[in-house]
Parts: sequence; C-alpha cells; structure tokens
Amino acid sequence: MRRSAIPYPAADRAPTDDNHLWLTLNKLVPYLWQYKWRVLLALSCLLSAKLANVGVPLVFKEMIDGLSAPQQAMALPALLLLLYGALRFSTSLFAELREILFARVTQRAVRRIALEVFRHLHALSLRFHLQRQTGGVSRDVERGSRSISSLISYTLYSILPTLVEITLVLAILLARYDVSFVLITVASLAAYIVFTVKVSNWRIGIRRKANEADSAANTRAVDSLLNYETVKYFNNEEFEARRYDAQMCHWEDAATQSQVSLSWLNLGQQIIIALGVTAMMWRAASGVVAGTMTIGDLVLVNAFLIQLYMPLNFLGVVYREIRQALADIERMFDLLAVNREIADAPGALTLDTGPLEVRFNQVEFFYDANRQILHGVDFNVPIGRTVAVVGESGSGKSTLARLLYRFYDVSAGSVSINRTDLRQLTQSSLRAAIGIVPQDTVLFNDTIYYNIQYGRPEASHEEVVAAAEAAQLAGFIELLPDGYQTRVGERGLKLSGGEKQRVAIARALLKNPPLLIFDEATSALDSKTEKAIQASLDNAARGRTTLVIAHRLSTIMNADQILVMDAGRIVERGSHLQLLEDGGRYAQMWALQQLEETSNELPAGGLPVNPPLPN
Repeated sequence: MRRSAIPYPAADRAPTDDNHLWLTLNKLVPYLWQYKWRVLLALSCLLSAKLANVGVPLVFKEMIDGLSAPQQAMALPALLLLLYGALRFSTSLFAELREILFARVTQRAVRRIALEVFRHLHALSLRFHLQRQTGGVSRDVERGSRSISSLISYTLYSILPTLVEITLVLAILLARYDVSFVLITVASLAAYIVFTVKVSNWRIGIRRKANEADSAANTRAVDSLLNYETVKYFNNEEFEARRYDAQMCHWEDAATQSQVSLSWLNLGQQIIIALGVTAMMWRAASGVVAGTMTIGDLVLVNAFLIQLYMPLNFLGVVYREIRQALADIERMFDLLAVNREIADAPGALTLDTGPLEVRFNQVEFFYDANRQILHGVDFNVPIGRTVAVVGESGSGKSTLARLLYRFYDVSAGSVSINRTDLRQLTQSSLRAAIGIVPQDTVLFNDTIYYNIQYGRPEASHEEVVAAAEAAQLAGFIELLPDGYQTRVGERGLKLSGGEKQRVAIARALLKNPPLLIFDEATSALDSKTEKAIQASLDNAARGRTTLVIAHRLSTIMNADQILVMDAGRIVERGSHLQLLEDGGRYAQMWALQQLEETSNELPAGGLPVNPPLPN
C-alpha cells in the first residue's frame, strides 16, 4: 500500500533555516507575480514616495538657510514652503496609492493559497485525517493565511522602503558632505542591524515555543469541546480544565520570556541609536563652528538621521515577524506537500452513469504491515441485486465500504465496477455514483434542510421534503418550531442518534445514486421506526446495486446473497434460508438475536418458555 511520502510536520520541528526561507519565498512569488503590472506600479509608487520623503529635508535646509540670509526676498521662502508642503503631501499620496494598487494582490494571493490548501486537505487520504489533530491543522492554516498578509506588508511597507531611503540618504551625504558622515551612518546602521538580527534570532526560538504551546492548547481545547458529551458523561470538566491549563502554563512562561527579551532588545537598539546620533550631531556642529557647514546643513543631517532611525526602531519587530511569518507560511505549504496517497491515475476514466456491477476479486488489505484487515475477500454484487455482509465487530465489514469509496487502495487483488478497476476511474465520478448511509452520522453545524440537501445541492425544495418523508423524518421536522430551518448544532449534537441517522438516510435517498451502501443504516433506530424505514430502504434499493452492512439480521432477510465475515475472511455465503439450513455461524447469530428480541419484549424478569430455534 502506498504511504504518505511527506508526513505532516510535527509541532516540535527544527527551526526554519535560510534555505527553507528562500524556498518558501519562491513558492509564494508566483501567486503575487500573477498581477505583475500592479506589483510594478506599486513599486514605482514606493520609489516616488521615498524620493519625496528624502526631498523634504533638502527643501527644509534651503528654507532655513534662506531665512538666515541678511537680505532675502520673501518670494523664495514662500516658493520653498509650497514645495515643502507638496513633497509632504506627495509622500502620503504615493504611499496610499501603493497600498491601493497592492491591496488586491495581497488579498487574492491569500484567497488562492487558502483555497488550494483547503482543496488539498479534502483530497488527502482518510489515513491522514484519522491521524491529524483538527485544532493544530486549523491553526496552522489560519496562521499561514494571516502571515501572507503580514509578510507582504512588512516587506513592501517596511523593509524595502527603508533600504531605498538608506541608499538615497547615503548618496546625498556622500555627494554633499565629508565622507565621515557616511562612515558614521554606515557604522551605526551596521551595528544596529547586526545587534537586532542576532537578538531576534535568539528570540525566534522563544517565540516558537510560545506558538507551539498556543497550538497545543488550542488542539486540547478543540478536542475537548468536540467531545463535550463524553466530558459530561464522566464528570471530567475539571480534569479537562487542568489539562488545558497545563498547556496554557507553558504558553504563559514562553510568552513572558518573549516580552522580557523584547525589552532588552529595544534597550540595546536605543543605545546604538543614541551613540550614532550623538556622533553625527557632534560632527555637524563642528562643521558649523568651523564655517564649513550652515545651520541648514545641521538641520538636514538631523532630519536624515531621524528619518532613518524611526523605521529602524521597528526593525527587530519586523525582522522577527517576517521570520515567523515565513515559518508559518512554510508550515501551510508543508500541508500542500503531503502526498495525496490516493490520486487519479493519468488518463483516468469517467464512470458512466447507469446500472453498476461491483466485484471484489481476492482483496487483501492492511492499514499497516502488522495489522491485516482483509484476507482474500472475493464476491460480486450483480446489477440491481442486494448483497448483505454480517459479522462480529472488527471483522472487516465497514472496510469494504471504505475500499469501494476508494478512501484506501487495496493491498492486493482488486475492486472493480463494471469490470473496470477503481484505480482506473476518476474519484469524482466514482463517488458521484455511490450513496451511503454511514454507521456514525456526523452532520454539519447548519439546518436540517441544508444537511438533507447536501446529498444533492441542486435539489428542489419539493425533492428535499420527499426525501425526508421517505426517511420517516417529515413528521418529526413538522413538530419543530423552526421546521426544516432548525439548526442541528456542531456534528449534529442537538439531534438524537436515530434522528441523525434518518437525516443521513434522507440525504442518501436524495442523491439517488445507482449504487447504495447501507453501513448499519438503522443501528440507532428503535424497532418501530426501523420497520417503517426498512420498507423505504427496500424501495430505494429496488433496481439498484446495493451493499448492506448489517448487525441486525432481520434487516437483511430479503437480500439476494448474505456474506458472513470473521477476522477479515468470508466464512459463509448464501441466502437467508440457505444459511439457516446450514446451521453454521449465521444460524447461531440468528438464534441469538431472536432470543434477545424475545427477551426485550417480555416483562422484567420474564423468560421465554421455548426459545426460538433455527428454522
């Protein structure tokens, strides 16, 4: 059996290295480059905004020097003042235009990637979904989607503009002043960046611990809430609270350490900034005293430093968030890298609509090497016939349905429909041809109407009502205050087991497929309702190929063939009467169930005088 080639990443994975970061960026760029003209226009707006921003101190210097002159015409400061205001406005104008142009790019990228991950998760095999933790996966997708916006925002609005501005300022300082100004600026920036990167890399490990503790706590909470009834059954509210609090305690410690380390980072950054500004202002003041610089030059140097250091104040936060965003995006992309295991073969065929014949040919199946489930299972379900499968729990009955739906591929042998191996058919056309009433019915947290119509979303209101009536559900719905618009709660918890099962039956009947699977379809129903619905199921099965997996033998008496399974093998087969005449395993099961039903009908303490024997 094929395995998942790339397992879902564990919460304690190693820190993301630079190679992984570049790989993640390479995966992200195509989603953005789809709108390359918007991207290029946004970048041109970014450059224009920074040119205007750098021009503001230059104009301000000319204004200061102009006003300092002994005889200065008023027209020149007025023109410079207008230019100063225009540049100030241009800085904001181009910045907002950049955001307007790039908003669609960011949100569309988030939407496309989130949709791709969502589709991929649905395409993964049942094996993955049985092993996953819903809370952790949902949090990874949520973080990854949110981090795309954060990454683009920090890169386009913080890092790139700062680099452009640093380049422009250094060029101006080199062209207009002594090289010592450039050296002081470069030394200060280098010390600031090295210190910030080093400390931030150390803090990423702390932040990762906080996020892992947060994911673990969220997984614990979701798992507990999904099993609300079980928690109540065993009076374990405080036990669950303690387990949740234990995870939150780890998060509290990591989050506190993260906050304290941030304060130390900020303090170190301010020391470097203070030293750099002091050195630059000392050099500029010396120039003014020596007569080589004007008061305007002093103001210009100070303004440039303020413009450079203000965004650098957030460099630690930005760097940390970018690294964290890349790590979160990588975890989401790792989900896309998980092998689908069950995939359509190249050139897979579309299953034709119409009557279907099912064939299990010497099927062997195991979930893993030391747990074989089926051993040489061989049978067929002719067109329009009903085959029932019975046996003890764990005998492999429900596995037949999972293989027929191709949730798994067989380990040996084959399962075919109309003499075509399922592995040669598209999964979409295969599953469109099958309707199932599962043993454990889980409903969407929506209305009864929605859950019935889910069998065929394009069905009309009349068809939905007819399906509900056929499943003996319409009378119950009419008694509800909101009728078909009654919400069933998460996983259908507001409905009883029998009510949920009837919704599942209505949903399967509405789908109206050529192949029906009833997997313990009436196990949660009382005897009276079961008899009423059994007639509907028999009518639904008439003319269709039907596989019935049953525990109550009374529901499959009319099956064309009954298979008795034990430990993954078919040990008996035949009609109801033939199997009773053989006096084997089926006859024993029949006698036992008849005895149980008779006992249930007697008053408390009553015993049947003559227990029914096999016919």
